[in-house]
Amino acid sequence: MKIAYFDEIVNLIREDISKLDINFRESISAEERLAITLRFLATGDSFSTIGHSYRVGFSTVSTIINEVCEAIRKRLQPIYLPEPTTEIWQKSAEDFLNMWQFPNCIGSLDGKHVTIKCPGKTGSNHFCYLKKFSIVLMAIVDANYKFICIDVGGYGKNSDGGIFENSNMGQRFEAGLMNVPEDKNLPGQVEPCPHVLIGDEAFALKSFLMRPFPYKQSRSDRRKENYNTRLCRARRVVENAFGILAQKWRVFFRPIETKVETTISIVETCCILHNFLRTKVNQQGREFSETEENSGRAFINIERDPRRATNLAFSTREKFVNYFNI
Repeated sequence: MKIAYFDEIVNLIREDISKLDINFRESISAEERLAITLRFLATGDSFSTIGHSYRVGFSTVSTIINEVCEAIRKRLQPIYLPEPTTEIWQKSAEDFLNMWQFPNCIGSLDGKHVTIKCPGKTGSNHFCYLKKFSIVLMAIVDANYKFICIDVGGYGKNSDGGIFENSNMGQRFEAGLMNVPEDKNLPGQVEPCPHVLIGDEAFALKSFLMRPFPYKQSRSDRRKENYNTRLCRARRVVENAFGILAQKWRVFFRPIETKVETTISIVETCCILHNFLRTKVNQQGREFSETEENSGRAFINIERDPRRATNLAFSTREKFVNYFNI
């Protein structure tokens, strides 16, 4: 991270993390507190290793990381990961059309397991299908690899689609409370079509969520194959975003050994810092890989959701099929 970026973050959170000197002891500065936290997020080093490096105690490192993550969420989230508005969705849809030739797409959706240390009392809820303990990071990503909306903390035992439907994010989409823009004609078409998310086979097809046709159907139907090609190409941005996130913040490459509540805070902080850095990249040019997909060592994919789609969902997908085969 560039010094200018570091200084910008420090200045935003300084009043939240600065401590007074007491009993003739000089307190740890805001700069050192942020450095300790970024060291943990960027490397995943243990608290004891970081403590030895900075000559502070194990418990002090833990406290500092908790406080700094909370400060980053408090000060930076409203700027770099705000509640999505209609204008934010519309800008995302414009970018998906211009960059990925997929109209009316407001974001690419996916979920990943973040491995954790076995939590007390609720371990079975966090035990995922690969026999590891995890929480789930559910995310919607725009065409520029930035997170628009995240939901962290879903139980690892659930499938991807099940986690989405049970999450606050999914329930708000179902209830029409996510400020999604009004239906809009696809380019050259006369019938309005909903704005949609795009996801993989793990999700159930919905009127606001498009997924690919099964392989057996698409390989024998050129129209469905064309639709799948467009959708999968645009959907890759979320995989790329997870790859960039994991490569920049390598805390994800090993189980996070903190309480579940602290782990949620750590994951959200990494997503906010990801957006902070992506904003700088967009302003000043490319700084790191925009095509990094290899997040397999850091994140675990999610199981499929077998739920059936509604007639409205099928008819919405058919509109996209027709558009991609003009």
